[in-house]
Amino acid sequence: MPRKTAARTARLASIPLGVAGRAVGGWGKRLVGQNAEQVNAELSARTAEQLFAVLGQLKGGAMKFGQALSVFEAAVPNEMAEPYREALTKLQSAAPPMSSQTTRRVLAEQLGRSWQDRFSSFEDEPAAAASIGQVHRAVWHDGREVAVKVQYPGADQALLSDLRQLQRFSRLFQMLVPGTEVKPLLQELTDRMSEELDYRSEAANQRAFAKEFAGDPHVIVPRVVASAPKVLVSEWVDGRSLASVIRDGSRAERDRAGYLLAEFHYSSPARAGMLHSDPHPGNFMLTEDGRLCVIDFGAVAHLPQGLPEAHGRMVRLALDGDSDALLTLLREEHFVRPDQRDLEAEHVYTYLAPFVEPVRTETFHFTRRWMQKQAMRVGDVRSQDFRTGRSLNLPPQYLLLHRVLGGSTGILCQLDAELPVRALLTRWQPGFTT
Repeated sequence: MPRKTAARTARLASIPLGVAGRAVGGWGKRLVGQNAEQVNAELSARTAEQLFAVLGQLKGGAMKFGQALSVFEAAVPNEMAEPYREALTKLQSAAPPMSSQTTRRVLAEQLGRSWQDRFSSFEDEPAAAASIGQVHRAVWHDGREVAVKVQYPGADQALLSDLRQLQRFSRLFQMLVPGTEVKPLLQELTDRMSEELDYRSEAANQRAFAKEFAGDPHVIVPRVVASAPKVLVSEWVDGRSLASVIRDGSRAERDRAGYLLAEFHYSSPARAGMLHSDPHPGNFMLTEDGRLCVIDFGAVAHLPQGLPEAHGRMVRLALDGDSDALLTLLREEHFVRPDQRDLEAEHVYTYLAPFVEPVRTETFHFTRRWMQKQAMRVGDVRSQDFRTGRSLNLPPQYLLLHRVLGGSTGILCQLDAELPVRALLTRWQPGFTT
């Protein structure tokens, strides 16, 4: 095994070992009379610190998983949320940078030995870092300010190796986000890695979005300037990160950011035939003129017919309380496993009805408390909702859609935003009003 691969594997393996060690320590504290809830909170906080420290150091698939998990921070109970929040915020926007020598070598390989002639200036210090690459600020030869995303050397091997390793520990990560299925998330990330590793594919996606949203009063997508397999150059856009708005934004900023995010996700399948499928705060900014800037189009769901009509019908049936018709439609769309013949319609309705609360009223206030309640409800192994959830299936064609809906809902709850979700579904979700 190569030395670097062995080191990465050792770091990932340290996570379950650390969890086990803290669990033993926790049992000891309980034996000497400490409060169980306090001990559990301490265990979870220390586990979060170790987990996300390791993921952040490793970049690659490990960090990608951490970013995907980060949008569900709002589901973590309040008494242990702060350590998660701090560790996750770091993951969303930062990773150890590669050296300027390595960066320049990659640029020469991808853009040619005379790559510097394409730029009036280039900043060696990275402006931002992500899971598989880092971003440098530069000025293109025609005077445009640009963002230059450079992929880490060996990112492809690191991604796949990390995700295979993390799948072995998926049950341990379940404790971090109650009610969230971690294993399918890891599998879906693995399945889509080849698309994200080729920046030419990302550039094609970004060009399509930029063309559709050109001149839009609510959304801005930076135009692509140049691309290669491991380098992507696009126009620079200044803005305030959504992580910053979550941390200390005003009520008006939170509500506006939430509305723009929801509008972008619901409208883009009908407008661009695609759905941006990497929903975490690091990929969105609020610009000075009040628009939502969207970046990172490596992961998209291709929906040339727009959002599935059946999805809108499910939401409508859940709203109307038509449990029998809802179960029938769920079976037709393969949300129910074939062996679940005795599943009761009323149980399915009771399980799903709380998820459509945001469209029961003209506006809905997304809060961490609401998301925590849903997570605990479906994650309680003693409950009927838990048993019902285990009987349901997530068809492959809905996997990315549900990842985006779940992830964006997590961001809305982090924002503590209030917005008219029902009006957005009425306009953009086929099947909702029919």
